[in-house]
Formats: sequence, C-alpha cells, structure tokens
Amino acid sequence: MKIEVWSDFVCPFCYIGKRRLEKALDNFEHRENVEVEYKSFELDPNSPVNSEKTIHEAIAEKYNMSLDEAKKTNENIGNQAKTVGLTYHFDNMIPTNTFMAHRLVKFAKKFNKDTAITEQLLHGYFTENINLGDHDTLANIAESVGLDREQSLEILHDENAYAKEVRDDEALAKKYGVSGVPFFIINSKYAISGAQPLETFTSALEKVWAEEKPQFENLSSTDNGVCTDDSCNV
Repeated sequence: MKIEVWSDFVCPFCYIGKRRLEKALDNFEHRENVEVEYKSFELDPNSPVNSEKTIHEAIAEKYNMSLDEAKKTNENIGNQAKTVGLTYHFDNMIPTNTFMAHRLVKFAKKFNKDTAITEQLLHGYFTENINLGDHDTLANIAESVGLDREQSLEILHDENAYAKEVRDDEALAKKYGVSGVPFFIINSKYAISGAQPLETFTSALEKVWAEEKPQFENLSSTDNGVCTDDSCNV
C-alpha cells in the first residue's frame, strides 16, 4: 500500500494530519506493507521570503478577517494540535516562502531522509519558530538528519536545484484536483482530504487493505498433490 501526502510546512493542519495518520499506522496490523511519501504543495507560492508581518497579521490579511479573529482562529487550531501531542507557538511564527524547504526535502529524498526532514521542518516551524526562508537554518535542519551541511547549502543557493521535482509534485496535485492540504491519496485510487479524525484514517487503511490485497477463490477439490516444507500429500 502506498500513501502519498501533499502538504506544506506552514500549514497547521498538515502537521496535525500527519500525526493522525502516523497514529493510525501505529495500530495498523500491516504497517510493514505501507509506504508513505510526502509530496510538495505551496499554499502561497507568491508569499515573500522575508515578511514584516506576524502570522496573525498574515492570516488576517489573507482570509479578510480582523486581527482578533485571526488570533482566535490560531488559538483554536493550537488546541486541536494539543490533542495529538503537538505544541504550536503562533505568536512567534515567521511567515515566509516554503519553496526552498520543499527543494531541500527533494534533495534529502536521494538519501532516504525525506521523511525525517519533513518532520523536523514541521516541528521547527510550529514549535521552535525557525525561519524556513533562511539558508543557514535550513542547512542546520539538514545536518540534524544526517545530510551534509555544505552540500545542502549549495542546493539551497541554487534556485534551480530540485525545482523540477517540486513543480512535478504540484502539477500532479493539480491533475488530481487538489486545492488544499493536507491531501492523502492511497494507491492512486482513494483520497482523504484534510486532517480527518483518527477513526477516518484507521477505517481507510482497513478498507483499502481489504479491497486491494490479492483475493483467490480456491477451486481445488482435494488437498492432495501438494508439497510443502514438511511433506508431500499423496
């Protein structure tokens, strides 16, 4: 079973959805048969790398709400995060463009470090309030998961490095009609949109496994004429 997850590092529900999927997988009997791949998605490709706004101001402007409404919205999302063991510090979050971070993940994928660095980038942004638009900060994250720091910096300074891989993910999302994240596609056939409750992920895993695993109808008339490691039935 393969699960593709489109997400962005500044999307609060993406981190919540990630945790709920992981919890469902922890309790899934066939976890060893499941591959999870994280795909790139930019919520706002035109957002500046450097912004003078707070996250509350950015949200208020983007969704045409008052500053108080934005703060209340973020507080509510933070409370949801707590239910899956996450701590969000909205007051000190740094709005930025995530294209560099997505390119870095594609580089990390060469070394099977994409899942590890995805977790660190999400944790860094929401809990530690790191600047995802800063080269040195991103290089530190890369180094923390076992990637070469200097090589990571080279990738980050080259705007074309791994850009195609990110754009390919986004083009595929568009083909599937994905307009918001997190978005989960299982076996290129089943979709889950948003940070759904744990029960939704659990039931989806069970449903897909039951429907997709090979099912054979045994038409044999007897058990004879079969050899196993123990014996041959005559």
